[in-house]
Amino acid sequence: MNDSFEKASQEAAAFQKIWTESVSKTMLAAFKFTPDSMPPDVLRQIRSGILQSLGESWNEFMRSPQFLDGMRQWTENAISFRKMSNEFLGRVRNDLQAPSRTDIDAVMLSVRHMEKRLLDRMDELSAQITRLRHENSSAGPASPQTSGRRKRPGRKSSQPKTTD
Repeated sequence: MNDSFEKASQEAAAFQKIWTESVSKTMLAAFKFTPDSMPPDVLRQIRSGILQSLGESWNEFMRSPQFLDGMRQWTENAISFRKMSNEFLGRVRNDLQAPSRTDIDAVMLSVRHMEKRLLDRMDELSAQITRLRHENSSAGPASPQTSGRRKRPGRKSSQPKTTD
């Protein structure tokens, strides 16, 4: 506990030092001109000096070991929180006997495989039908004796008539 308090106070002191330097650089940039020489060009120089000192101080702050260490700790804590919450919610789903995301993903994968197999088989059957139609059309019209089917007088055809 005492160690973490000491570390936090050192980080706060480093942060305070960076901000103090930033403000002092900004003030120096803003007030290095005399009030007599204040044309619009000077105001642009003041603005650019302020922005440059702010940029340098932010660059220094974001590259400081304290900031980088804080960001690393924050990222690690966020990752561990995400893992813990995923495990907790997984246990809750398991206790409620509800499907988990991995269960749903497995079912979806099985459905995709089954769909692919069905589509492949339908493509094969379509190719066979096309091949048979091509063979029948190239052989010419079949006589009733060769086709093995005879028309009975007085019976209607079972196929519907189409009008084109």
